[in-house]
Amino acid sequence: MANLKEKYVTEFVPALQQQLGIQNKMLVPRLEKIVLNMGFGIVEKDVQKQIVEDLAKITGQRPVLCKARKSIANFKLRQGMVIGAKVTLRRDRMYEFFERLTQSTLARIRDFHGVPNRGFDGRGNYTLGLKEHSIFPEMIDTGVTGELDVGLDITFVTTATDDKGARALLTVMGMPFAGRNAQKAQ
Repeated sequence: MANLKEKYVTEFVPALQQQLGIQNKMLVPRLEKIVLNMGFGIVEKDVQKQIVEDLAKITGQRPVLCKARKSIANFKLRQGMVIGAKVTLRRDRMYEFFERLTQSTLARIRDFHGVPNRGFDGRGNYTLGLKEHSIFPEMIDTGVTGELDVGLDITFVTTATDDKGARALLTVMGMPFAGRNAQKAQ
């Protein structure tokens, strides 16, 4: 089975050229990076460590810890406290993660009817929010409990300049958009 990167070059680029009416194949939109972000707030050190380990298992890469920029007394938040983690995937890991997400992970969501169409930002990027990170196959053996189940934002950064190009790229690559006109780019 050919991997997603090879399919992009051999199958998806010609299809996108025809669909978007682009003459030069270097101008065809492509996936630049995938950024995964978990905001878990103020939690105990052992819970924080477990969540960061879970994110590392999902992505195959060590997360960067995100710290609070300023103190907020009402939330008992102090500057420098760790409140989240993020991972930026590029190249082969990016394609491998995209393939795992679209082929196996999204299928594990109960009553799944496709990802929402409203996650585009107008500049060719798409953000998908997941309510729980335990839907990934890597989390089956960890026995994640309800308190450790943290949401996850996944941002697909493309070279497309508008939503139409980004939607066409993600659809051709296998992103299951919701709705009747999911195949039609707006």
